[in-house]
Amino acid sequence: IAGPCSVESESQMMKTAMALKDAPVDILRGGIWKPRTRPNAFAGVGNKGLSWLKKAGEAIGKPVGTEVATPMHVELALSHEIDILWIGARTTANPFSVQAIADALKGVDIPVMIKNPVSPDIGLWLGALERLNKVGVKRLATIHRGFSLVDSRPYRNQPTWRIPIEMKRKVPEIPMICDPSHICGNRSLLAAVAQEAVDLLFDGLMIEVHNDPNSAMSDKEQQLTPAGYVKLVNGINFKTETTDNDEFLKKITQLRGEINKLDSTFIELLGQRMTLSEEIGICKKENNVSVLQPSRWAEILETRVAQGKTKNLSEDFVTKLYQLMHEESIRHQEDV
Repeated sequence: IAGPCSVESESQMMKTAMALKDAPVDILRGGIWKPRTRPNAFAGVGNKGLSWLKKAGEAIGKPVGTEVATPMHVELALSHEIDILWIGARTTANPFSVQAIADALKGVDIPVMIKNPVSPDIGLWLGALERLNKVGVKRLATIHRGFSLVDSRPYRNQPTWRIPIEMKRKVPEIPMICDPSHICGNRSLLAAVAQEAVDLLFDGLMIEVHNDPNSAMSDKEQQLTPAGYVKLVNGINFKTETTDNDEFLKKITQLRGEINKLDSTFIELLGQRMTLSEEIGICKKENNVSVLQPSRWAEILETRVAQGKTKNLSEDFVTKLYQLMHEESIRHQEDV
């Protein structure tokens, strides 16, 4: 899926579309209404852009898609025969807004894609799918565009891949598209993120493409030229989930068997660790000592991170792992 962040003029939309005519593009995208953080920012050209987008799609024989955020947007998009709609991240975060859009689409047979909410809340994402499905929208897909966190560097929005992976596990029948443009916020990072999405078996990519990115009225830093887009897509190494190579299957089965054994040992050791935590909880209770011991917790984190580095384990991974174990340890002690 490719096209400009915003439809800015009939000429801009047509030039971009024609430059993508022979490119690997299945759907032409274009933003009509843009939810901007600040009131004076460019918020899209509005209704008149719908006809420009549709004409551009017809000129190159491609279906077109745009974002909708209100029932009025839905009505206008349908009246202009827009082929595909998507719900943006800020809208997904508001169940009232999603329900209003769902009600507006009741009885309408049109594909709808739902971006993840701005916060890493998989429940809101699933809820949006369920609301659309409940009113009869059956052709659904999800779009992963990253999450707005306090510190997302070097990205505009942190990918937090575990959440879309979990989403795929919960609804494996729903296609998932990756939007590297909004994850990166910087065209220099797009290729790496697009490749990672393909490696994680995403079903497609949505990439912002503008005929002249440097003059774009929104998000110019993350948009590619049509030539840059073609180069990026042609450079992706597409993977398969498995292979019928006997040597590979034999080796992977052996290695997974070894991992299964280690995981069993790991779970057993975690159980023993929590038993010790319960004994510590008894000692603390008998001596009227608090469950939380900040100095001990700081010592554990510092030493385990250092040990992890000797085994090529990242500080982020070891920290998150021990935070989870610490929470579980506190739960066991509180039960005492």
